[in-house]
Amino acid sequence: MHAFILAGGFATRLWPLTEKRAKPLLPLAGKLIIDHILEQIPEDIPITVSTNAALKEGFVEWEKGIDRKNLKVVVEETKSDDQKLGALGAIAEWISRNKIEDDILLLTGDNYFGFRIRNFLKDFKRNTILAAFDIKEKEQAKSFGTVILDKKTNKIKAFEEKPKNPKTTLVSTGCSILPKEILPILTKFAKEHPDNVGGIFEELLRQGLEVDCFTFKEPWFDIGSFSAYLDATKTLVGNQILLGENAVYESSTCTGSVIVGSNSRVSHCTLKNVVLFDNCSVEDCVLEDCIVDNKSILRGVDLSGKMLREGTVLMRE
Repeated sequence: MHAFILAGGFATRLWPLTEKRAKPLLPLAGKLIIDHILEQIPEDIPITVSTNAALKEGFVEWEKGIDRKNLKVVVEETKSDDQKLGALGAIAEWISRNKIEDDILLLTGDNYFGFRIRNFLKDFKRNTILAAFDIKEKEQAKSFGTVILDKKTNKIKAFEEKPKNPKTTLVSTGCSILPKEILPILTKFAKEHPDNVGGIFEELLRQGLEVDCFTFKEPWFDIGSFSAYLDATKTLVGNQILLGENAVYESSTCTGSVIVGSNSRVSHCTLKNVVLFDNCSVEDCVLEDCIVDNKSILRGVDLSGKMLREGTVLMRE
């Protein structure tokens, strides 16, 4: 088996945090999103991380700090959304170029998977299998691929990519295993539908092939927006403060989930549900539901519901 992690999205909904970095390289509850994924993949499974030229630098630096010999970052030579191969196109290109003949553990690098991937691997019985989560709200389900199960067999009988009127709240989580036998179908389908990863499940079902489903109740998050990012932080951190290496927190009041990154300093502040990245300095501030990027300096300001780009300086005179 070979793990393939999609990490080439431009993530415009999370700008300015993702203007200069890929979404999988955002910190989440004390570690990078992609590191949450990486630590779950068994050591004997080689890993390929697929990104694009615009995001290359961040992944090159990240790879240097990973102590894993069977990890490789591949770069799609595109620098904007309109040049991209498409997610499924990138997978097909990798399969063809490298003559891949292994089963593929396919993962989206901007998701947090609360279930144990080892348990998911154990459920693989040679059919394609995807992990699905009950998101509870049909309005939310419109943004995902939805999974309709056969109640007798628990196999997938239908898959709908971002339906306008969802029939179910069970959604695909961006985690699947594609057996080597179906790779020719994938590469052929990708030629006409390079952007539609979920479409491969519809195609397999159309051809009469079985697709299994792995369901779970542990937390899962698609970190696609500010609210999703903050919700994931609240769930994983809970009502506590997480201090990074050499962080200083003094004479302040915190409620909800608060993260103070490495070498950041908080003094005489009131914080509620706040994520400070590394090397920030915040003094005499009231912040609520805010995410503050690296090297920002805040003095005497009140902010709510804001994402601040790297190096932001706000000082009340």
